[in-house]
Amino acid sequence: MSDFYDRAQECEQRQRDEALKIQAARLPKGKESALECHECGEPIPEGRRVAMPGVQTCIHCQTAIEHRDRQRGIG
Repeated sequence: MSDFYDRAQECEQRQRDEALKIQAARLPKGKESALECHECGEPIPEGRRVAMPGVQTCIHCQTAIEHRDRQRGIG
C-alpha cells in the first residue's frame, strides 16, 4: 500500500515542479523579486523569491489571483 502513496507523492511533486517552471516562464525576465507581497504586504519567503525570480506576490495572494482569473475566464 505504501508504494501507491509513494507514487502519488512523486506524481504530485512532478506536477508542482512543472507548474513552477510554467509560472517562471511567464515572469518578466530581469525583474527583481519583491521582498513583500504587493497585495497583502506580508514578507515573501526567500525560497519563493529564488524559485520564482521576479515574483511580486506571496503564494496565498497568487493562488487567490489565479483562482479569480480562472473564474473570470482569464489565463
